[in-house]
Amino acid sequence: MFDKLADIERRFSEIEGQLSDASIASDQNRLRDLGREHSELAPIVQAYREHRKVSGDLEAAREMLRESSGADSAFLRDEIAGYEDRISKLDHELREMLVPKDPNDDRDVIVEIRSAAGGDEAALFARDLYQMYQRYAEARRWKTEPLSATGSELGGFKDVTFAVKGKGAFSRLKYEGGVHRVQRVPATESQGRIHTSTATVAVLPEAEDVDVQINPNDLKIDVFRSSGPGGQSVNTTDSAVRITHLPTGEVVACQEERSQLQNKERAMRILRARLLERAQREQAAKIAAERKSAVGTGDRSEKIRTYNFPQNRVTDHRIGLSVQKLPQVLEGDLDDLIDALESHDRAGKLGGDGDGA
Repeated sequence: MFDKLADIERRFSEIEGQLSDASIASDQNRLRDLGREHSELAPIVQAYREHRKVSGDLEAAREMLRESSGADSAFLRDEIAGYEDRISKLDHELREMLVPKDPNDDRDVIVEIRSAAGGDEAALFARDLYQMYQRYAEARRWKTEPLSATGSELGGFKDVTFAVKGKGAFSRLKYEGGVHRVQRVPATESQGRIHTSTATVAVLPEAEDVDVQINPNDLKIDVFRSSGPGGQSVNTTDSAVRITHLPTGEVVACQEERSQLQNKERAMRILRARLLERAQREQAAKIAAERKSAVGTGDRSEKIRTYNFPQNRVTDHRIGLSVQKLPQVLEGDLDDLIDALESHDRAGKLGGDGDGA
């Protein structure tokens, strides 16, 4: 670990020298990149330097204890215990800081929710999940933006896609990808029987134009009239847009806006996010040494959580955690679950560091 920290400190000093170089000041892109790297390394270097200073103070106190006697010995022992406690805490902090950072953590997010098994009840559950994430975003002062939706006749969603913008959005919501299962008595159930329905959630880092190069010749763009939940036309112009990316078969349709251009822009945002996520997933699969997430892949086929209404319980199957506060969770109180997933993920990465630190 300390060899790695020494390399980081050397890099930090190099960056400080470059930031004071007048020739770099004229290159705004280079200046921005160096500033971002400097900000990321600064807390690590600060903790490492404090660790080195406290270690020196500890060694000096131990030397003084070997040469002391009487009342001074008790004072020095207390001082040594304080230094040892601080070093232990710094060791833990530094190990956590050295956990490889997900490069997508600072990105905004596109979330896709689709009803799966359960018909109308699954569509209503998809609506519940959508509202849950909206409330969670609102509590964290993130902004949400609807991108596309297909309603169901009972007021649910066959599918709904929306963007979440805010600091740390992907770092928190990335744990939500997968199959969500609900067990409850549907409003349409006359005999009080419990039904099980599912909805899938995909959490995609929003892509910039520079992240994904899309050849216009690879796109098939169709326009059509927007339709409502029952299939009836709700627009008299061909404003809805469907984009098919021919090389991958990805299809995105948007009909929320009255403007064909706005629908096309929204569809392209969703398509870029899907293609970025696909490229990153394929790259990770090719790298044998890539660590698998300790809390699962986030794949849509993986059952991650059950919302059990009769027992007022939400269970996350990846870490075996159950909380007895289902209404609060659906109101957006997700922090207990996400904090536990984040801690489990970090612990798994720390345990698999393999550098002998």
